[in-house]
Amino acid sequence: MANRMKIFEYDDLIFQVRESERRETLEIIVDRDGSLLLVTPPDAPPAALEQFVADKLVWIYTKLEEKAAQARREPRVYVQGEGFYYLGRRYRLRLVDAEAQRVPLRLFQGRFCLRRDVLPHARERFIRWYTLHLQPVLDRMVPEWGERVGAAPREVHIQDLGYRWGSRGKRGHVYFHWRVAMLPRPMIEYVVAHELVHLVEGNHDDAFWARLARLLPDYAERQRWLRVEGARYDL
Repeated sequence: MANRMKIFEYDDLIFQVRESERRETLEIIVDRDGSLLLVTPPDAPPAALEQFVADKLVWIYTKLEEKAAQARREPRVYVQGEGFYYLGRRYRLRLVDAEAQRVPLRLFQGRFCLRRDVLPHARERFIRWYTLHLQPVLDRMVPEWGERVGAAPREVHIQDLGYRWGSRGKRGHVYFHWRVAMLPRPMIEYVVAHELVHLVEGNHDDAFWARLARLLPDYAERQRWLRVEGARYDL
């Protein structure tokens, strides 16, 4: 008998589900391109799928991060002329002497200017820069989209979320990855809208996607773009 295919969603993860008559246990497969496959026995109940995925979350995100790292086309070496994204635009790196620049890193005249004396800590400097410059973007965008959604987070945090772009925490807190600062603005809008809708609709059920579709009719295209292009927006 042919295997049947459907979709299962958990948090920000989307699985293709393959039901097999020969299968008695559940299995998760992370493909080379980062797509997720959930292999199940026939008619496995949704509660069982949710519990199985929840138990495997750390493993899943670890594997996805490994796949994303493998997919990066340009390993970062922080050399003159290397490109780095900010708000979707790619800026070349210029190395400067400490005497020429007071701050370790700045975006100046269309270039990321990094002092040579901080090269051993270049990645940390970029993360600090992205975190600092993402904050005002979110300060403007979150209230705007909060009005549209009809819900506002208690607090907004920027931190390393591993493979995730954003996350809804407890007590109305919302988290965004510092990498969001690298994305084009339409993709930032999608991430913000997605997480704010979670303040109203907790799960990725039909009500969630229907509400998101009313706010962003092209959300599926933006979501697809992030899946395909998102891995290169990293350090």
